Amino acid sequence: MKSFIFVALLLSGWSYAATVKDREGAVRADKAAMENDKRWAYNDLESGFRQAKLTGKPLLVVLRCVPCLSCMGLDSAVLMQGEELAPLLDQFVCVRVINANALDLTKFQFDFDLSFSTLFFNGDGTVYGRYGSWTHQKNSADTTISGYKRSLEAALKIHAGYPGNKAKLAGKQGAPLPFVNPLDMPNLAGRYQAQLDWDGKVMQSCIHCHMLGDSLRASYREKKQPIPTEWIYPMPSAETLGLTLAVDPVAEVTMVAVGSLAEVAGVKTGDQITAVAGQPLVSVADLSWALHRTEDAVNKMLEMTVERDGREMPVKLTLPAGWKHGVDNTGRVGAWPMRGMATGGMVLVDLTDEERQARGLDLHGLALWVKGLGMHGKHALAKKTGFQKEDVIVECDGLKERMTESRLLGHLLQKRLLGDVVEVTFLRGKERKTLMLPMQ
Repeated sequence: MKSFIFVALLLSGWSYAATVKDREGAVRADKAAMENDKRWAYNDLESGFRQAKLTGKPLLVVLRCVPCLSCMGLDSAVLMQGEELAPLLDQFVCVRVINANALDLTKFQFDFDLSFSTLFFNGDGTVYGRYGSWTHQKNSADTTISGYKRSLEAALKIHAGYPGNKAKLAGKQGAPLPFVNPLDMPNLAGRYQAQLDWDGKVMQSCIHCHMLGDSLRASYREKKQPIPTEWIYPMPSAETLGLTLAVDPVAEVTMVAVGSLAEVAGVKTGDQITAVAGQPLVSVADLSWALHRTEDAVNKMLEMTVERDGREMPVKLTLPAGWKHGVDNTGRVGAWPMRGMATGGMVLVDLTDEERQARGLDLHGLALWVKGLGMHGKHALAKKTGFQKEDVIVECDGLKERMTESRLLGHLLQKRLLGDVVEVTFLRGKERKTLMLPMQ
């Protein structure tokens, strides 16, 4: 029965994401299939930690937004317990969590924009590692059963060395956050309860993981405080360092970009990254976590350990000031609320050199083409202010140099606060215009 339900979800997944009614059905089907499963504890973290302590097994927690198409194949494969994974899953206490309402945010810190994540714990609450990165989310080809298997094996290896390796895991633990519980966040408080409303509209009672990041950013904005850099550019990928990693191995380098931070530091194709900032890796998500926790400061040193020709060696990367502002955050789920705060719902694209030449624009100047405009709520502000699709922004808040939408969002979310107004100059055809855009 369980296999039938998940195959049905896969085949009809698009419709589940399309309407509230179908999303509701997807969640209820998930509960029907899993709540009495012999392996998986369903939405019961307390039981999971208790069993991990009792049995001495490590704890594996899958966090899954059920109706979302992304990673649906991997999610189904993990739940169906194929031949590759079952012997490894037998060595864990397994918990499936489908909502973020009652997460302890001192423990559960991961990439909130994802629809599938896994965290590995000791029964005492110590985090062993994370699986699930934006690379996985945006490209399903980077999410494989064999890759997940490698992460399970890596987590079991860390567990076997615990507590002797506990000091090396210190950097993997949750960082201080303004809120311990999602229900304490101003945007969520009073609107949700700790438990899902299975007797009513379950989808409307669910706090989705992406809402945690959205609400955290909104809390800073509403207090008229700059949003911290790590929450504008969360969980940077290996690409930020100039690295392309293999799909299946935990962190094997397949390409090093010319002139990148990694190349300057001496990282080579074929290197296996085994630790970052002293933290052993379970997956590329652990690399992103280490980058997330690394300061955006002048000449910040990041140490990695790589295995090359059978030997481990240290590699030190020097990160320049503002390195996180080069991260592209515009494809993330969290980018849409940030656009509402900073650009009134405009979707902006940096014109290519060819497009600039065709329009007679400076190759080094600001030229952000308005690809789209929001239509509702905060995202309708730019349209109401007078901006139109096809406009080209050439100056914003005094900034004239070339930059991406991502970098502009960072500037406006940190330098301009709620209630401020910025001057925006743009081209509409050949006519130069200026409008005043309020910050939200």
